[in-house]
Amino acid sequence: MKSLIKKSTWILPVAVLLFSCGNKDKKQATLAENVATETSKTKTLEIEKPQLTFGFIKLTDMAPLAIAKEKGFFEDEGLFVSVEAQSNWKNVLDRVIDGQLDGSHMLAGQPIAAGAGFGRQAKLVTPFSMDLNGNGITVSNDVWSKMKPNVPVGEDGKPIHPIKADALKPVISEYKNSGKAFKMGMVFPVSTHNYEIRYWLAAAGIHPGMYTADNVQGQIDAEVLLSVTPPPQMPATLEAGTIYGYCVGEPWNQQAVFKGIGVPVTTNYDIWKNNPEKVFVMTQKFIDENPNTAIAVTKALIRAGKWLDEPGNRAEAVKILSMSQYVGADEAVLANSMTGTFEFEKGDKREMPDFNVFYKYNATYPFYSDGIWFLTQMRRWGQIPEAKPAEWYAETIKDIYRPDIWEKAAKLLVEEGHIPATDIPVTDGYKAPTSDFIDGTTYDAKDPISYINSFKIGNKDKALQ
Repeated sequence: MKSLIKKSTWILPVAVLLFSCGNKDKKQATLAENVATETSKTKTLEIEKPQLTFGFIKLTDMAPLAIAKEKGFFEDEGLFVSVEAQSNWKNVLDRVIDGQLDGSHMLAGQPIAAGAGFGRQAKLVTPFSMDLNGNGITVSNDVWSKMKPNVPVGEDGKPIHPIKADALKPVISEYKNSGKAFKMGMVFPVSTHNYEIRYWLAAAGIHPGMYTADNVQGQIDAEVLLSVTPPPQMPATLEAGTIYGYCVGEPWNQQAVFKGIGVPVTTNYDIWKNNPEKVFVMTQKFIDENPNTAIAVTKALIRAGKWLDEPGNRAEAVKILSMSQYVGADEAVLANSMTGTFEFEKGDKREMPDFNVFYKYNATYPFYSDGIWFLTQMRRWGQIPEAKPAEWYAETIKDIYRPDIWEKAAKLLVEEGHIPATDIPVTDGYKAPTSDFIDGTTYDAKDPISYINSFKIGNKDKALQ
């Protein structure tokens, strides 16, 4: 609504002034008409459902939704959107599947698990990837004091990053020897956070546990017991001593620093450089019934991502996200990570310009290769219990990740002058193989079987295939 009010407040006076001149100057009337036309370059589609309700969890990576609403990008498309905070990721999933929400900010693994047969099954679609990076792993002050002697330091006396879980290994042994289980939190069984903390631990030879049909907590053979905690509750759960560390998105790592209760030890940028994080999800039924609406939503979100990554906009984004209807955290906490820095141990603030990426590096494009990575992790940890052929991975993800919808939206944005044509990737939906992982593993989405067979926990091969 903001954008429409903004436009009308100056177009209307101009039109009234010109009208009062009668027919004395037709050129001025023509000018007013041109001014009104130029206020929006958007080619509005025939929207099947203009009134929409979208969900989100209170995390900074919901930013594209907040920005698309507050900057008027949804309204430019003829969409009138309500954006509502949800209590937890299960609630988000259930409400989208049941049709109570038209779409939502969602964990990348959720639509994939629903399509692959793990957990609640449904036909869900991802036309838009919301961001890259954005997560961290935080430990309690007590755990950090025991880890710190195991962490190499630089000439400035500060810890050298990335900090590997090798520094945590003797601490876990100490807890075990004293009869205490070492407990850490993550946000959902198919979350990026679950797979990232497992990857980080396993790279140091620490077993985070396996899933089976009888153990849906994923704690078979676990040296670290991982459990689910909703993101906004992470700092309080850490402070209460229920868990000794966690993996979560912002601002809940920086909140631990701000409150003086914990220390972030690594970010997911260090675990896998420029990894995919959240996605925007709708049901296949919604897409089938409202194809133009789906394209319009995607257009608005792409514009929001671009706005977020333009120099100078992050401070305004922080103000918007700090509003109670969005993330509701203090501006100082949000700014710690959203404005190109990240604070580890209190006072150890480092430059990290790519901690939150919303548009650069084709961040909004739903690459098949990103989705297949999540499938490989589900297989790695037993959520997918049986071996699958390589073709299964490719076929499964193409029903869920929909770059075709993204491309239709992006091409319209090029025509309208909102994005350059060079921002549309030339791709078959797959990224080139990468080895930007903390353990040096090479990931090739076109060869998922080989990738899965390369997994190790310490020196023990994981013979999954």
